[in-house]
Amino acid sequence: MSRYIALLKFTAQGAKNMKKSTSRAHAFDKLAARSGVKVEGQYWTMGRYDGVLILKADHEQKILRLLAGLAELGYVRTETMRAFIDKEFESLVV
Repeated sequence: MSRYIALLKFTAQGAKNMKKSTSRAHAFDKLAARSGVKVEGQYWTMGRYDGVLILKADHEQKILRLLAGLAELGYVRTETMRAFIDKEFESLVV
């Protein structure tokens, strides 16, 4: 299974409804599970980004579909990248 990191920024709508952010996050966990995506971590952050998701799935399309659905809700914008653990990285650069 591949791992992905999604950096989140609140939209104006997300910032306005920030008090409900944790309940939306719990709903996202359930949706991800139904979509075949494992949420390894969800974090609220300070600085350039408002949050980080660590996701794992057997197909990139599942991640794309899930994050497209998240974007459609209008609370966050995402920037997503594929992440590799040490053994995966070593096999790529050898």
